Amino acid sequence: MRIARFTDGSDPMFGIVQEKDGVDMVYGLAGDPLFTEITPNGVIRPLEDVRLLSPVIPRSKVVCVGKNYAQHAKEMGGEAPEQPLLFMKPNTAVIGPMEPMFIPTYSSEVSLEAELAVVIKQMAKNVDASAAAGVVFGYTCGNDFTARDSQREEDQWFRAKAFDTSCALGPWIETDLDPSALAIGSEVNGEAQQDGTTADMIHPVADIIAEVSRVTTLLPGDVILTGTPARVDQVADGDRVTVRIQGIGELTTPISSAATL
Repeated sequence: MRIARFTDGSDPMFGIVQEKDGVDMVYGLAGDPLFTEITPNGVIRPLEDVRLLSPVIPRSKVVCVGKNYAQHAKEMGGEAPEQPLLFMKPNTAVIGPMEPMFIPTYSSEVSLEAELAVVIKQMAKNVDASAAAGVVFGYTCGNDFTARDSQREEDQWFRAKAFDTSCALGPWIETDLDPSALAIGSEVNGEAQQDGTTADMIHPVADIIAEVSRVTTLLPGDVILTGTPARVDQVADGDRVTVRIQGIGELTTPISSAATL
């Protein structure tokens, strides 16, 4: 099931995206499906007539895993760490499909990172990897935009990773998906950039959930970004970056150098 968050000009709402007679439609829901039963509210719109929003706004946090693909760790100039390398983004970093990512004024080198994003459905602490699937609501595409120059200059990654608009999510949450071997990639202005598979993750999704929950309590709506394949590259003002993940879809983000951030 594909769970979207959208607006048709009225207040944002959640909906189920389904095909009907060859056309993708969105069927509005009453309430947030993370906290209420899935109940139609009577709103039915063609998908092309609505604006998709980030499918979830984490109430608490976005937890990210760095260097979780060996080739990406190598291109970053080092070996992958033995245990998952964890950092966080605030929920103010989150944007949805077609929302611009604003290059921060303190950076001249922002790069893309296509990632599988995990959406948590219930409070979880010290979850065993064998039970990790039970705390997952679903999966979506993520782009962990990174101020690479700031990342090189500082031991802490707050400026590099936490800036506003640095976490694109969408287009929707796919609730029925095996994350173990999905094609994942990105393109910039229609030209292929990254091309990988989640099968190459050093730490698979279940192990990541277990480790994160050992460190911090996961709450409904929290998001975990699981790392990026190799061939990350710099983006520039006017670019359009698209992340594609098998079984989910694609997430496009326009890039802007607007000096307001």
